[in-house]
Amino acid sequence: MNIPEDLKFTKDHEWLKVEGEFALVGITDYAQSQLGDVAFVEVETVGETLEKEESLGTIEAVKTVSDVFMPVSGEIIEFNQLIQDDPSLVNSDPYGDGWLVKIKMTEADELDELLDADAYEKMLEE
Repeated sequence: MNIPEDLKFTKDHEWLKVEGEFALVGITDYAQSQLGDVAFVEVETVGETLEKEESLGTIEAVKTVSDVFMPVSGEIIEFNQLIQDDPSLVNSDPYGDGWLVKIKMTEADELDELLDADAYEKMLEE
């Protein structure tokens, strides 16, 4: 299981890569493996400001449809067009080209509530 050290994680298996006041958001390697083959990603919240833990969109996979939640509060400023054209990138490269959205964070102090790689790995082992 791949768990990059430079990311923050949620208990709902989203990851966050901070780039100044912005961040990329995606789902973890564990989450994509549980979902199965991703067929479609729907994000209709571009331009909206959402609170932490609000649904930013859904991922449709062979097995199920799953909500994706905001790791921190912020404005959705971009949806990854690569996954609109090729949703399988969520499976094959969840921490790279398979990212979902770019956000502008509004509550940077919420980062302290997220898990680091070690804490996320321990959670998966429980």
